Amino acid sequence: MPAVTPERWTTLPRIAEPPDHTEDRPVENLVTAPSLLEGAGFPVRRPWPSRGITFRDADPFLLLDHMGAVEYAPGEAKGAPWHPHRGFETVTYIIDGAFEHHDSQGGGGYIANGDTQWMTAGSGILHDEMPPEELVQKGGLFHGIQLWVNLPRRLKWTPPRYQSLESHRVTLVASARGDSLLRIIAGKLGEFEGPGVTWTPITLIHATLEPGSRLVIPWPRHFNALAYVLSGSGAVSQAGVLVHEGQGVKFGPGEKLTVQASPEPPSPDHRLDILLLGGEPIREPIASYGPFVMNTHAEIVQAFEDYQAGRMGTIPATQL
Repeated sequence: MPAVTPERWTTLPRIAEPPDHTEDRPVENLVTAPSLLEGAGFPVRRPWPSRGITFRDADPFLLLDHMGAVEYAPGEAKGAPWHPHRGFETVTYIIDGAFEHHDSQGGGGYIANGDTQWMTAGSGILHDEMPPEELVQKGGLFHGIQLWVNLPRRLKWTPPRYQSLESHRVTLVASARGDSLLRIIAGKLGEFEGPGVTWTPITLIHATLEPGSRLVIPWPRHFNALAYVLSGSGAVSQAGVLVHEGQGVKFGPGEKLTVQASPEPPSPDHRLDILLLGGEPIREPIASYGPFVMNTHAEIVQAFEDYQAGRMGTIPATQL
C-alpha cells in the first residue's frame, strides 16, 4: 500500500494507551456500505449517510465515499468533471493511484499515494477531480476516499481555501505495543496533531494494524466517533463486534476506541486498514441538495441562483 508506510514502525513515537478503567466506546450502529456511481460514473461505497448512519449520527460529517480499490483497464478511469460546492469542506485522500484537482480560485494540484487535498468550499467554488492522463491511457490501481465535513451556519460564507497535504507531512505514530501504524491527517490524538487545518474541530486517522494486533487509543468524550474498514477484517470495541471491508461503524459515548485485527485476515497484505474519525457535532438544521449543504431550503435555492449567475467563480480558460 503506497499510502505513507515506514518500514519500521517501532522507531516511531508511540501513543499511550488510556488506563483500563477508561470507558470504552460501544458500537451503536454497524452498516455495510451500499455501492453507487458518482461523478462521470465511477463506483463508490457510501457508509453514510445511510439508513444505519444518518446525518445526525455522523455530524459534523456529511458523507464518506470509498473509491476502490480498483484495477482500471486502459480507458476505464473516470473522475468528477467541473461542478460547484457551497457550505462545507471536501477532503480527498488518495491511498493508491492519483487524482488531479483544479478549482476556480486557482487552487489544486496532483495528489497521489498518501496525499490529501482539503478544499473549503465555503461561500462557493467550482472544481474538478480527474484521473491523470497516464492512468486513463494505461490503466492501473486506484484507491481513495472522499469525506465531506459540514460547516456551521456562521462559517457557511467563509471564503474558499485549498490545502495540499503531501504524504510526507502526515503525522506518523505507532500504537503503545508498536504493532499498529497511525497516520494522523487532521486533528489531535493525545499529544500528537495532524497537519490539516480545519474550521470544524475533527480528527481523521488512517490506521494499519498487523494481524492479531490490538489498538486502544484515547478519544475526546465531546467528539462523536466513527470508523470505516478500508481493507481486511477484525473487531471493534471491547465487545469484539466483527467488521470487514466496506463496513462503517458508529460508536456510542466513551473516552477510548478499541480495534482488533483478525489473526488470519483475508486481505492480500494481511493487515487491517481502517479509518478512525470523529468531531464536535454542530447540531444545526441541514438542507442539502446535490453539491450544496446549507441550513434552509431558501439558502439552497439561492445557491442554485448564484451558481447559474456565475457568482461561484468560472472555469479557468486554461481548463476549457
